[in-house]
Amino acid sequence: MEHGIVSNLQRYSVQDGPGIRTTVFLKGCPLDCWWCHNPENRARSPEVWVLETRCVRCGACIQVCPEVEVPVASEMPPPRPEHCRLCGACLTACVTGARQLVGRRMSTEEVMAEVLRDRMFFEESGGGVTFSGGEPLTQAPFVSELLDACRKKGVSSALDTCGFAPTDTFLSVARKADLVLFDLKHMDEAQHRHFTGVSNQLILANLQALDAVHRRIWARVPLIPGVNDEPEHLAAMGQFLAKLRHIQQINVLPYHPTGAAKFVRLGTEYRLPEVVPPTPEQLSRAAELLQCSGVPVKVGG
Repeated sequence: MEHGIVSNLQRYSVQDGPGIRTTVFLKGCPLDCWWCHNPENRARSPEVWVLETRCVRCGACIQVCPEVEVPVASEMPPPRPEHCRLCGACLTACVTGARQLVGRRMSTEEVMAEVLRDRMFFEESGGGVTFSGGEPLTQAPFVSELLDACRKKGVSSALDTCGFAPTDTFLSVARKADLVLFDLKHMDEAQHRHFTGVSNQLILANLQALDAVHRRIWARVPLIPGVNDEPEHLAAMGQFLAKLRHIQQINVLPYHPTGAAKFVRLGTEYRLPEVVPPTPEQLSRAAELLQCSGVPVKVGG
């Protein structure tokens, strides 16, 4: 049986596919998106973050940390010292619960036990389970076995992916999902590399390859003002999607800054501090431009 690192199981979600869903967030992602709203899922391994509003600067965590020699209680301790071994001593010492471990090792059986608790909601709403992240394919053997288990138990499954994975691995796993939610961030390779850290060529190729073998694909477009909301860019994206046969719908996902607080918890810099969510008018305009694809366009979801 496979094991993987899970950061969270979110129940009663209505944003990650049809119906009421349980979303399983897996850790690890090969992209470094500036606007990431789940930065706690970028690293593959478990990590510590700090809730600043709970930290009282008592220094208890530093006193017990084997990697910190000089205690400084006047400042908020960093989430993890440079050579953190994840011993958990600081978590136990923190009486306010400010320090938390993000990520736990779970087996396929353990995840499915959690998922199956919500079977009644899936059946009543046409929902199911969505495997998200991070990028689920960084844990390909684990998510592959989870998708097999869903099929065996009669639970509808969705794979939420950025598409950046070796094509053979990507297709072998994605074909097992009943629905694929495929993120498209930018059509221009240079801009994609600038804002995500990787080229978009493999991503686009994988979407084309997926379209040849899978009949249920939703394209999801995070709309970030000043990054990918130019009319020319959105028109180019719509034209690209128009050439595919099995895109059932396009979801325009409005940028929101809630991920910024998570970057603070992790002790890392948020690189889009001045960006504000798109207005209703901007969202409507983006949807109109994407309609050149001939595919139904929905804001949200």
